[in-house]
Amino acid sequence: MSETQPAQPIEADCQLDAGERKCGELLVMIFRAIKAMEPGQVLEVTAYSAGTINDIPAWCRLTTNPLLAVQPGEPTHFFIRKQER
Repeated sequence: MSETQPAQPIEADCQLDAGERKCGELLVMIFRAIKAMEPGQVLEVTAYSAGTINDIPAWCRLTTNPLLAVQPGEPTHFFIRKQER
């Protein structure tokens, strides 16, 4: 996956600190956070686990919730928009 940087900062409606959680637990946390949001809102996920760089984009593709940007680093920040229905 290529790293993406937004042209302008993305303003998140909700934040989720995933800490060191790995695939299964992490994706359940994201699912629950997204489910509680309104369509079109943005979730910022902060994650320290190296596997998230593959896991979160794959989850976004499978669930059709657009991944707006990835800001790599320690931690990595992911910006996910809840799909509009």
